[in-house]
Amino acid sequence: MKKTTSAPGCSRRQFLGRAAAAVPLFPLVLTNGALGDATRPGANDRITMGLIGAGGRGEYDMQAFMAQPDVRMVAVCDAKRERREAVRGIVNQAYGNEDCAAYIDMMELLARPDIDAVVIATGDNNHSLAAIMAARAGKDMYCEKPMSVAISESRAVSDTMRRLGRVFQCGTQRRSIGNFRLAADLALSGKLGRLKELHAEEASGFKNIHETVLPAEPEPPREELDWNGWLGAALWRPYNSKYPQRGYWSDHLDFSGGSITEWGSHTVDLCQWANGTDDTGPVEFWQEGERFIGRYANGVKLVIRTGLRFGSCPVRYEGEDGWVETGDSGEIEIYPKSLARDMRFKGGYPVDNHARTFLDCVRTRQQPNSHAETAHRSISACHVANICKRLGRPVKWDPVTESFPDDPEANRMRARAWREPWHM
Repeated sequence: MKKTTSAPGCSRRQFLGRAAAAVPLFPLVLTNGALGDATRPGANDRITMGLIGAGGRGEYDMQAFMAQPDVRMVAVCDAKRERREAVRGIVNQAYGNEDCAAYIDMMELLARPDIDAVVIATGDNNHSLAAIMAARAGKDMYCEKPMSVAISESRAVSDTMRRLGRVFQCGTQRRSIGNFRLAADLALSGKLGRLKELHAEEASGFKNIHETVLPAEPEPPREELDWNGWLGAALWRPYNSKYPQRGYWSDHLDFSGGSITEWGSHTVDLCQWANGTDDTGPVEFWQEGERFIGRYANGVKLVIRTGLRFGSCPVRYEGEDGWVETGDSGEIEIYPKSLARDMRFKGGYPVDNHARTFLDCVRTRQQPNSHAETAHRSISACHVANICKRLGRPVKWDPVTESFPDDPEANRMRARAWREPWHM
């Protein structure tokens, strides 16, 4: 049985040097030397993967990738021993061996030259950090949403992917699900008429975003919880057992963006797609009651709200000639009903198609349907809405310069400091 490993003697600077030497930053080439049968490719045709972040979402994503016949999962990493060992056991049981390695430090996993790609499913705080480190190590990545906790971080991720030629797929899997694709097509094709409003559901929880610093508690042994690793690039604070709890960190501004980024990273992303504005964003935001309203340069309004139908992460697109509403239940309602004639789609939640798209792009080196720049623009719209919420006033946003014109108070909120030794 392989032991859980760590590298206390290996600095981040040393890691980057070693990884650069071990893994050249050019497109991945998968050879055909070892042939498999029709259902399982040979060893040289498989994409070797590792998992960074082994919570519930990480376990779900990992198994979705393991279900693909051309994937071999060889390593897992998590700051928490319990999750690290649980997912390692799942991998070993699936393959009938004890070969899966478990790491405390993601740097050790990323330094392995045999790993082609990684799944990043840490807490929100570390998505951008892990993505940038993975790219520097020559890995492609499927990275969970939200892509960042600050505008500057997702910009850095997108720039890094472009500069280093890595394949990045954000876990906004609804872009690969039939009912959401149909709804976007109705909007993009003009069948709804000129678009007027796009409605994006906000999560019902995590609404009270805050920056609380909790009193210190005894820090657990690193083997049980690597507190330094869990914090990642966030500012240092003494350990408190509340911080790592999902219901606490999800609305803490050092670790997440609360209810707007929780579901908005999906629903705002879908609205951006339906509006044909994947490469830009709203130019202003203001609040009306409990709703946050954005306006695009083309006049279309983005409404971040609660109360839509059809399961989690629903959206609604309204045009001059009709509307469509859909969600995770797989149901879809279209008006006028004549637009629904002869339309066929497969609704529902599974992530399989999104995972397959990523794997195909790893082979072809093409951009996936939720690549880094698209994901950056979507989460930036959420961050701008959050800045409007935090300031308690309207804000103007320039999507070209990615700044708030003549608004130094808002501009300071575009970024957060990364603590040493991490850097973008």
